[in-house]
Amino acid sequence: MIEAVLFDLDGTLADTAPDLGGALNRLLLEEGRVPLPMPLLRRHVSGGARALIGAGFGLTAESADYPRLKQRFLELYEQHICVDSRLFDGMSELLAGIEAATLRWGIVTNKIERYTRQVVAGLGLAKRAICVVSGDSTPNPKPHPEPMLLACRLAGVNPQYALYIGDDLRDVQAGHAAGIRTIAAAWGYLGEGLPIEQWKADGIAANPADVLRLIKSAC
Repeated sequence: MIEAVLFDLDGTLADTAPDLGGALNRLLLEEGRVPLPMPLLRRHVSGGARALIGAGFGLTAESADYPRLKQRFLELYEQHICVDSRLFDGMSELLAGIEAATLRWGIVTNKIERYTRQVVAGLGLAKRAICVVSGDSTPNPKPHPEPMLLACRLAGVNPQYALYIGDDLRDVQAGHAAGIRTIAAAWGYLGEGLPIEQWKADGIAANPADVLRLIKSAC
């Protein structure tokens, strides 16, 4: 039985790459560098500011310039937050299908609450999600299980009756650590590293319609 469906935000629920990648490209221009093509940047979006700055400047979080660049990147992102971000194709139908089945759904993301709140509101989902857990909602973000367990408490569901959908290996690791079944979102950014087939998710969905079919079959 599935009682609640939880989603990662960037790269799973919504295509936020245009705004995040756009912020990095504006930063690159400010620093006298050449902007990068969006298809390249999409692979790094799930890794947040650290991954995007690493892709754009070849720096790690330990680099001397990293704090300055991260701060400016976040400023540029907030100036253009949820302008070009959209729900992925088929996601509106998936959310409507979940609600029609009288199931609960929520969001668990590593994006910090300040930005999560603005994106969720901009997408028109603030009043529909049963819970929204951000990267700073608990002491440890994903892949730690704390955010997942908090979401289950807020949703009033036992983890064994929840389903988590994400486009990054950390999503699967966090779900499994919390005792939640996981679906790897093949339509998402996926990032770099292990191919999706090696994440050991409980299933792989090619698109949101696949998730809806799975949910209906389990209810």
